[in-house]
Amino acid sequence: MLEEIERRGLPWGVVTNKPGWLTDPLLAVLSLDHRAGCVVSGDTLPERKPHPLPLLHAANLIGVPPARCVYVGDARRDIQAGRAAGMTTVVAAYGYLAADDDPGSWEPTGIVSEPAELLAWMEP
Repeated sequence: MLEEIERRGLPWGVVTNKPGWLTDPLLAVLSLDHRAGCVVSGDTLPERKPHPLPLLHAANLIGVPPARCVYVGDARRDIQAGRAAGMTTVVAAYGYLAADDDPGSWEPTGIVSEPAELLAWMEP
């Protein structure tokens, strides 16, 4: 999926509440550290999700207006942050959802069951 997003020339990034000392080594092991247009960790800014600031900062770093961004997450705070930032929000139902989570109640723009379905949300 990331290869296709990159083939389309679309920038992408990572916004996580994990601190940088956990985020950076993980992205390096996955060989994503040099591919991501930006990485915003939980300790990059004074605010963390569900505050919209990390997402707005990421959009600025990749040069895409928030209204044209698609934010994908697997927690209520992800969708809250994305909506507050004015982004399209998509729940990754294949993520770390708890058995009692009800992603539809989070009011996302959409829900996907597998990564490839995200491509339909991206501009060509």
